[in-house]
Amino acid sequence: MSSKMEARLSKGVLRSLRLNTTPDPWHELEYARWLRPLPENAANEIAVALLDAALLGQAPARPDRMQAADWALRASPAGATGTVPQLAHLYLAAHTDPQAGSGLCELQQMTRACGISPAVLSGTLDQLASTGLLKSWQFCPASEDLRWILHAAS
Repeated sequence: MSSKMEARLSKGVLRSLRLNTTPDPWHELEYARWLRPLPENAANEIAVALLDAALLGQAPARPDRMQAADWALRASPAGATGTVPQLAHLYLAAHTDPQAGSGLCELQQMTRACGISPAVLSGTLDQLASTGLLKSWQFCPASEDLRWILHAAS
């Protein structure tokens, strides 16, 4: 999103998300007054004006987020091979109590933040444990909480 509250989405991204075949989601967002299509759409993108001014205060500008994400992935330890394990380790490290070396969150919260399914997350946590970056992890089905302990060197 730009500072003018305009967003441009590649038609390729929309196609991969299966949002290019039906206009219904776009009409619903327009009807709810969340966005307005812009007439200057390029051949390979969709442009919209976002109408909720509160969006400007919710997150930093995209270049700042991209730079922070790039730095975070580059700074992640060498034992986390692949972007999903790197991202998962980064999430765990950011949500770990520094004094205790442990953390707690809802499983769905972590899967949303990392953009992965619970099945993939389970395998990823096992991989982090086998590489020594994660001392242990446990999922409690009753509360849907995920608990973990990072190794002190993490």
